[in-house]
Amino acid sequence: IMNGFEHTLSKEIELAYFVPLMAGHGGNTGGQAVGTVLSALSAGVISRSDALRVIGKEAMSGLVMGIILGALVGPISHYVMGISMHVSTVVSVTFPLLSTIASFLGSSLPFVCVILGLDPAVIAAPAMTSFVDVSGLMCYFLIANQIFKLFGLEL
Repeated sequence: IMNGFEHTLSKEIELAYFVPLMAGHGGNTGGQAVGTVLSALSAGVISRSDALRVIGKEAMSGLVMGIILGALVGPISHYVMGISMHVSTVVSVTFPLLSTIASFLGSSLPFVCVILGLDPAVIAAPAMTSFVDVSGLMCYFLIANQIFKLFGLEL
């Protein structure tokens, strides 16, 4: 992913500062969703028939958390850390999407594993981490390209 957006990074190196934060946050958010769903599945609190309700709640929880984090981290990065307004905006806009994707994938993968007859405790977390890392970084850089255009920046 990073190689595919090398041109963007070379023009706006500040984007690189937030790559570990985005990857870490996505992994933590998705990991929490996987853990919550696995625990509830193994305790018999939820079953396959609850999948849509549980996934919807987890995704909404991720969205709310992402909105809160974006509203905090973006302005703090600009006003306290001196990060440019356009990169701070990218961070603020990416957090809600990343959190929603991570929560959605983290909560849905255990159900997918159960439906396929696979052990979700073995497969769900590593699969979620891979999917969230790839999709999260792609979203981050694609959002960056669009926001930079809105700010009138040439890449």
